[in-house]
Amino acid sequence: MKTNIGSLDRLVRIIVGLALLGAGYYFKSWFGLIGFVPLLTATLRFCPAYLPFGLNTCSRDKDKS
Repeated sequence: MKTNIGSLDRLVRIIVGLALLGAGYYFKSWFGLIGFVPLLTATLRFCPAYLPFGLNTCSRDKDKS
């Protein structure tokens, strides 16, 4: 897998993922488990939703072009 998530994007995903998990825990809702999706994509540094749109926020790949 080629990385397509930059450092700022990764930080935002971690914050949003933790906030969703925390909100799910606070409100005792299973919907909070959606927070694992941004945490997983931040950990892998790869977002499959970026592929169809050709998005890339990773600065390392931009420097190589």
